[in-house]
Amino acid sequence: MAPAPTEAGWSGRVRLGENKHATTVVTPLLQIRNLNVSFPTPQGQVAAVREVSFSINEGEVLGLVGESGSGKSVTALAIMRLLPPVAGIEGEIIFQGQDLLKLPADHMRLLRGLRIAMIFQEPMTALNPVMRVGDQVAEAASVHAKLSKLEGYQRGIEALREVALPEPDRRARDYPHQLSGGMRQRVMIAMAIVNRPQLLIADEPTTALDVTIQAQILELLAELRARLGLAMLFISHDLAVISRVSGRVAVMYAGRIVELGSTRAIFASAVHPYTRGLLRAAPDLRTDRSRPLMTIEGTVPALNHLPPGCAFEPRCGLRIAECARSVPPLIEVAAGHLARCPVSSRAAAASLEH
Repeated sequence: MAPAPTEAGWSGRVRLGENKHATTVVTPLLQIRNLNVSFPTPQGQVAAVREVSFSINEGEVLGLVGESGSGKSVTALAIMRLLPPVAGIEGEIIFQGQDLLKLPADHMRLLRGLRIAMIFQEPMTALNPVMRVGDQVAEAASVHAKLSKLEGYQRGIEALREVALPEPDRRARDYPHQLSGGMRQRVMIAMAIVNRPQLLIADEPTTALDVTIQAQILELLAELRARLGLAMLFISHDLAVISRVSGRVAVMYAGRIVELGSTRAIFASAVHPYTRGLLRAAPDLRTDRSRPLMTIEGTVPALNHLPPGCAFEPRCGLRIAECARSVPPLIEVAAGHLARCPVSSRAAAASLEH
């Protein structure tokens, strides 16, 4: 069966509304087309991201989910052009009509932080330990605008106030180690939104936080997104978080997207066996605590020793001979819902026909 790449991330244009007289068509804010990222090793080049394609529309949140090592953070760093020089990058990253991979380095530096910003996973390592947090936020504002030192500092204080940092005027004089984990993450968010970017990349922004603080950070991001009109790429391995914040979900495994669709479709009728396994392994309030949690048998293959066909094939209970011969294409199993599995995709297509 041939792939039918009609989802917004493939066609590059999204039909928003239609009547008898006109059709409104909008180009996505971000389009990633056939992105490949590799790194040199003693055994040769190893691909960390393979043939990744997706799009994000203005104001939309796309959740990117998968186990550690699946390529989520590498994809984000490729968008920001923050990968080391030795990384090999192919494909297209189109942001507001510009291919970021073709921009001169100085142009990319102007765009980074101004129109695209990133919240990193661990603020303690991302923040400068010998610089007061207020000065760090002020620097993020001043580098993209002709502001005096006082104006930059005042804008930084206002950004800290926007992210609900307690006593922002006083806390701005603190160093990162003097703040709690939740406060440090609020400082990172303030640095990211101080210039009002169009796209915010959040790389596991709640992983190191306890449940209560995690909920507060998620509420803050939702409020900022609604008020500022932010589009967001939200990266996480936590399915509960992804279901709460995202409108669409892309599931990655061993460097490839294996399923892509609306959050409702992914959580209600997942097609790929890996996605189903992740959902079964996630506990909820109905989980019987007297029984062991469900697991996915086997381990993630090393990126330099992937099987010739589907990377999930050795762990999959539905595998057939075809799965071991070649990498399955992404097939549209429903409107806007794609999956990289010949067995489940055919079953889903057959159920739709009936």
